[in-house]
Amino acid sequence: MLEVVGHPDYGLPFGQDRLVPLWVATLAVRQKSRMVFFDSGAEILREFGLPLDGVHYRRLVEGFKRIFGSTIYFGADDGSSRRAVWDSRRFHFFDRLKVWCSRHEEADAADAGDQNMVILSEPFWQEIEAHPIPVDLAAVRSLAHNPGCLDFYMWLTWRCFNARRTESIPLFGDTGLIAQLGVANYSRNRNFRKRLQSWLQIVWLHWPDCPARLSPNGGELMIRPSAAICGRSSALMR
Repeated sequence: MLEVVGHPDYGLPFGQDRLVPLWVATLAVRQKSRMVFFDSGAEILREFGLPLDGVHYRRLVEGFKRIFGSTIYFGADDGSSRRAVWDSRRFHFFDRLKVWCSRHEEADAADAGDQNMVILSEPFWQEIEAHPIPVDLAAVRSLAHNPGCLDFYMWLTWRCFNARRTESIPLFGDTGLIAQLGVANYSRNRNFRKRLQSWLQIVWLHWPDCPARLSPNGGELMIRPSAAICGRSSALMR
């Protein structure tokens, strides 16, 4: 079971909001600290190749609020035994957020004389510190306007980076890829399979050595150990 509960004033994260934890995780790795600082929202927009205008700046600030205000619940309810067991955990990305907002596009921290500050939650920081995964920033920039494919790319870099041998991931079922990506709203299996094939075509453009392939019967995704980039990473994310 996976459930994301948003703040009543800010709502649920969506679309390009997924770039916020990626950016903050990157800063945490670069600054080697659970408490990260940055001068202005323009840094983030430039990093991901987004326009430096008021619309995108305000959208970014609102994304920070949605990420900060959301809690992720995940667990299992095992009612198959005589004594039912409910095992669940809650997770959030940030413990504290101080982002300078302005009505005038980029008149934020640079004019205020203070830096923006984010304190990562302890579980998020521990995971990043223990398992930083290299991600190609150029690929993230290209996929910033394609959230579904970006989620798949991030998932794939993580699975291939941690793989120790050839693995096969079923597409369907409670633990299948469709459930792991949270896109179980496809009415027919073949629709998801078609979408997945289109995502693979896009990923191969940015990651020519990507080892992921659909199985001959179309029911599994086959992967092998691999890294999305070699050498110095452009971004880091778990």
